[in-house]
Amino acid sequence: MSDSTTPYTPPRVWTWNKANGGRFANTNRPVAGATHEQALPRGRHPLQLYSLATPNGVKVTVMLEELLALGHAGAEYDAWLIRISDGDQFGSGFVEVNPNSKIPALLDCSGGEPIRVFESGSILLYLAEKFGAFLPTGAAARAECLSWLFWQMGSTPFLGGGFGHFYAYAPEKIEYAIDRFAMEVKRQMDVLNRRLAESPYVGGDQYTIADMAIWPWYGALSKGQLYEAGEFLQVQEYPHVIRWADEIAMRPAAKRGRMVNRIVGPLATQLHERHDASDFVERRQDKLQAPA
Repeated sequence: MSDSTTPYTPPRVWTWNKANGGRFANTNRPVAGATHEQALPRGRHPLQLYSLATPNGVKVTVMLEELLALGHAGAEYDAWLIRISDGDQFGSGFVEVNPNSKIPALLDCSGGEPIRVFESGSILLYLAEKFGAFLPTGAAARAECLSWLFWQMGSTPFLGGGFGHFYAYAPEKIEYAIDRFAMEVKRQMDVLNRRLAESPYVGGDQYTIADMAIWPWYGALSKGQLYEAGEFLQVQEYPHVIRWADEIAMRPAAKRGRMVNRIVGPLATQLHERHDASDFVERRQDKLQAPA
């Protein structure tokens, strides 16, 4: 790493500096594949989810809870905790389900052979098509929903890996990087705010997988819940995003989905693993850690 007062000149050939700093330096590496043998657990339900309650993980648990709320019994699932700070995503079993070593990852065991599905947007689309829910069937409405779904997948790396990294996690504050990504994140919030000024949900009149994909990221940002950056980004400038975020946050399934695989925050909001609907009452961390 260069001294902050010395201009950095890239070498002709980049080499991996293991001591490059930053919050995730102990797990970041420039190669793929497993680092250790670790089989994944299997539960009794048709769907096996391996995840953590980051915004990307929350997308899928909200979707599953919404499907169950609609009465889709086939959407019952076991949610297993993947601690990415410990490198669980590099275990051999996880890499078999997601060769990209990112959460969330899903195994659909409802058929003869398990089907692996990885990347959060892909999982949402897979579940929507499997159960015929939260994805419009009309050509125009379906196209609008999918456009916003892929807007999230393409835009959020600038929010998380860009702004979030340099504002909250990088070992030193770099003005150019923070300004560059703050500008882009505010532009994205303006895009979303303008859309939600004309439509109750991002895809139109219906609550869809597009909302489930966008809400954990931009809904949380609008409420000042990401990177402690609400004041810095002046999130109150996006009232339509805030209205939409508040409405989704009131949905019982969204409340449950946010709890699954959560390991931070108040103990009453943490459900490290989910194997049954009763776990939301009986196996929250405040219950498990309550004195006898």
